[in-house]
Amino acid sequence: MALENTAIQDKLVATFGDAVHNFQQERDIFSFEVKPEQNTAVILFLKNDPELRFHFLTDLCGIHYPDSDVDEQFAVVYHMHNWYENKRIKIKAFLNGEKPEIKTISNIFLSSNWMERETFDFYGVDFIGHPQLKRILNMDEMISHPMRKEFPMEDGGRTDKDDRFFGRTIDNC
Repeated sequence: MALENTAIQDKLVATFGDAVHNFQQERDIFSFEVKPEQNTAVILFLKNDPELRFHFLTDLCGIHYPDSDVDEQFAVVYHMHNWYENKRIKIKAFLNGEKPEIKTISNIFLSSNWMERETFDFYGVDFIGHPQLKRILNMDEMISHPMRKEFPMEDGGRTDKDDRFFGRTIDNC
C-alpha cells in the first residue's frame, strides 16, 4: 500500500499537535512547517517510524526572507526521502532574524554535518549542538554571510576584472 499524504499528516499531528502545520502538496513533494524547537523530534520520528521510514536526508538548506516579520526572517528547509515508497517530503522551520538558531540534526543524519556548516557559512544560522560549526567554503576571517539579501552582489573594490568582458560598458557619448 502506498504511503499517502494523509497518513503522514495524521501521524505527525497525532504525535506533535500544532508543532507541525501548513500541510500542502507542492508539485510532487508533500510539505509542511515545523516549529524550530521541535525539528529534531519530528525528523527523528519520520526516520524511525516503521511505516513512514524517511531514512534519507536529501538536502538541508537555508533561506533568507528579509522583508518578513522578525520571527520568520530565516528558514531551514529539510528534504527527506522514503526509498521504499519513493516518497519525498519537505520540512520548513522558520527562525528569528535577530538570532537565527535551531538544533542540529547531525546526530540523526551524519550527512547533515556539511549541509549545516554550509548553511551557517552562507546564512549565519547557528546549529545548536553541531560538533564543528565553522565556515566550510568561505574564509574564516569573513564577518558577513554572503547569501543574506543585504550582502552586496559585487565587490565595488575589485580591480581584477574588466566590466567590458561581462557585457557592462560605460558609454561616453
